[in-house]
Amino acid sequence: MKKLFNGIVWMLLSGCLLSCSNSKRISAEDTAWNTADSIRQLIIAPVFKNVDFKITDYGAGLDSNIKSTEAFRNAIEACHQNGGGRVIVPKGTFLTGPIHLKSNVNLHLEDGSRIVFSRDIDDYKPLVFSRWEGMECMNYSPLIYAYEQENIAITGNGILDGNANNDYWWPWKAKKEYGWKEGMPNQLAAVKKLTQQVKDLVPARERIHGDGSYLRPPFIQPYLSKNILIADVKIINAPFWNINPVLCENVTVRNVKVVTHGPNNDGCDPESCKNVLITGCYFDTGDDCIAIKSGRNEDGRNIARPAENHIIENCEMKDGHGGVVIGSEISGGARNIFAQNLIMDSPNLDRILRLKTSSLRGGVIENVYMRNVEVGTYKEAAILCDMFYEKPGDFMPTIKNITVENLNIKQGGKFGVLINAYEESPVENLKVINSTINGVKIPVQSNHTKNMVFENVEINGELIDLSKIDKSVKGEFEKF
Repeated sequence: MKKLFNGIVWMLLSGCLLSCSNSKRISAEDTAWNTADSIRQLIIAPVFKNVDFKITDYGAGLDSNIKSTEAFRNAIEACHQNGGGRVIVPKGTFLTGPIHLKSNVNLHLEDGSRIVFSRDIDDYKPLVFSRWEGMECMNYSPLIYAYEQENIAITGNGILDGNANNDYWWPWKAKKEYGWKEGMPNQLAAVKKLTQQVKDLVPARERIHGDGSYLRPPFIQPYLSKNILIADVKIINAPFWNINPVLCENVTVRNVKVVTHGPNNDGCDPESCKNVLITGCYFDTGDDCIAIKSGRNEDGRNIARPAENHIIENCEMKDGHGGVVIGSEISGGARNIFAQNLIMDSPNLDRILRLKTSSLRGGVIENVYMRNVEVGTYKEAAILCDMFYEKPGDFMPTIKNITVENLNIKQGGKFGVLINAYEESPVENLKVINSTINGVKIPVQSNHTKNMVFENVEINGELIDLSKIDKSVKGEFEKF
């Protein structure tokens, strides 16, 4: 009886210990997503007065060959001066120059409406204070712009058409597949000049670009603004990045559809922003679907505003360089990034989760959590941590605390997990849990990691034993 009693006690104690152990593991993951729930409570979409200002009442006409720039400007100003409301774009096609939003204004596109942006470069002057690939400068106005405004929105089921293609805007990239031919003007000299101006700490407002620089403007760029909503619209034919809030707080991007395959046609690039929700969106792009950024090189380090508290959920990604990407303009760092309930599927989607940086960029990428991702196929790597995206410099990057859970891939590309890091700055605390990747050529390749953990990870039908994988990847690192 005593032996039986002792056995029962041991069983109960063992069960308690096992339960406590499991609860610790579960609570560690749950704690992160509890943080995401707390962040969600901070992201509140702006609301607007129930007053409408229709652009046709301010001179906009249905002749799509005549610019309605002044009508947009006057309707927005009237709405702003009267305490806010909606600026209504009715059914029809309207040609315009850039649109500058002001506080308490919701630009609302009714069903059947389409805004087409002008190809007359003079319409995008005077130059405005902007960021171009993470570098501050004076450049052509973004197609839709706001500077130091609060409570602004772009909503409705209409179409925003950037009017870019291989005949206009895209050739400035200097790539033949986008219409450029030998002897045509391009951005290359200006990019080199701006990069040097940033390195030399030239004051940002003295970095004058525009005419002769050929730096394509982003599509939508609210700058130093708060309480932003972009919802339901479809965005096509962008000159450059599509949605690029910079140094903003409380941003919601909801049910937006981005379909554009030009150069650098990133879908949504929140840059140095805090408290961002991207939900229910569809991305089919010529570059990264979502790319989280915080400034390039000296600008990112000196301004020192990290990307933080981002939630990405319920989105679908088709073509693109990456589904969820952090970098490469990440010198200000990134932290508390959450992505869940995503669908990705395209042979032209290069990566699922991509962290790209370099010792030229520097910065700390930390606390990145992804879960519940269903993938049909992709091209190159499911999980990529790359510290050699750009040429080396003097600012060692850090990547740490990355957790991927419930990633299910039917037909993978070349790599399952690919890590290319510095020996003196290994990728720390990468954890992959309860995930299945099928059809990859190389399951795991990693050169420098610390505390990398796989729990119940199956690749090509085999449960992964990292101790064996680590031995198999010693030596020369194979780049894709």
